[in-house]
Amino acid sequence: MRSLVRRGAAPLVAGIVLALAACSQGSATRTDEPAAGGKSTVRYMNFSANDGHEKDLDAIKAAFEKANPDITVQIETLPYADYFTKLQTAVAGGTAGDAFELNYENFVTYTANGSLAELTGVDAAPYKPSLLDAFKADGKQYGLPASFSNVVLFYNKDLFEAAGVAPPTASWTWADEQAAAAKLTDKAKGVWGDYQPISFFEFYKTLAQSGGQFLAPDKKSATFNSDAGRKAAQFLVSKAGKTMPTEAQGAGTPDFDSKLFKDGKLAMWHSGIWMFASLADVKFDWDVVVEPGDTTKASAMFTNGAVVSAASKNKDAAQKWVTFLTSSDDMVQARLKTSWELPPVADTGKVSSYLTAGKPANRQAVFDSLDATVLPPVIERQQEMQDAVTKELSAAAAGRKDVPTALADAQKAVDALLK
Repeated sequence: MRSLVRRGAAPLVAGIVLALAACSQGSATRTDEPAAGGKSTVRYMNFSANDGHEKDLDAIKAAFEKANPDITVQIETLPYADYFTKLQTAVAGGTAGDAFELNYENFVTYTANGSLAELTGVDAAPYKPSLLDAFKADGKQYGLPASFSNVVLFYNKDLFEAAGVAPPTASWTWADEQAAAAKLTDKAKGVWGDYQPISFFEFYKTLAQSGGQFLAPDKKSATFNSDAGRKAAQFLVSKAGKTMPTEAQGAGTPDFDSKLFKDGKLAMWHSGIWMFASLADVKFDWDVVVEPGDTTKASAMFTNGAVVSAASKNKDAAQKWVTFLTSSDDMVQARLKTSWELPPVADTGKVSSYLTAGKPANRQAVFDSLDATVLPPVIERQQEMQDAVTKELSAAAAGRKDVPTALADAQKAVDALLK
């Protein structure tokens, strides 16, 4: 899961495409004309194969070219740290690939800028619906999901058993979670019942779980300072010092939560499935379930997709490539063989090896979480928005502000960014 964008790491590129002067990017050259022998050539730019999965992507390319002998794929793999800056320049200068990879946040931006071609005649059957829908805009398909990751509720089975508390189930609500967390918290022993970061990323998710909306439909104003928003914020901040550690006790510092869980001092933990491998050697039994909700379920989903450039003169060939890249059995096998993120397929029978790969036992929860998902709200000044919301929620958790004031101040800050 290393390269999958999550927890706000994505650098946004809003407002870039038409504003930049045309320029070339090193060896990036146009391949609009058919290759020798009547073949079409599709250039594909990506970041997720970098640093370890180049051969996996080459294997998918070889299988595609065998099935489509009239199309040649040229792959350009770039480090994530450089990718979006170079893609921005390439798109503006007319030298971008016919197809390229985007995380969800940048997909929203590039779609709004008119940089992506609509994909027509897409067969929806191979894809998990929530993943496919993430790459739609105004009812049109502008990308296909290539991989995903999400957040689940981890729990220490040994702590639950020792405390005589029934373990979590998929039907749990916030109330169930907090009732169990209170019973499992033993401050004298340094054991905490729950941990959920007090941040923008957890807030937009809990907001959705309580039936609220972060932005107005026209995306011109924030709407989270509502009854649902105050309930979600209160749910988060009320845990601090009661069932989970406070900021003063180290909460929010790097790896604090993972170390606490690994040390057997944390009963429940809201975290991503990318943490599975790091828990292989812990000394206690643990598992996962779909996160509890309030009025509804809503799991955080992080996804990368493959798109076709609006400027490409090989759109049909490029769409064939991105379709194969995101839905073929060759792709599924390549990803599962080396744990290269998770394939976006609807047929869980195709990922049976993942479901039976060892702890956690309930890996089915990873896919069940996709039945009700929420994607992060995206604006041009994304990082500033994330920081503003996290700052106000942290102030409420530390007692520097009450929740209504913190939420009102956060909404004012976001509205200012939107203007």
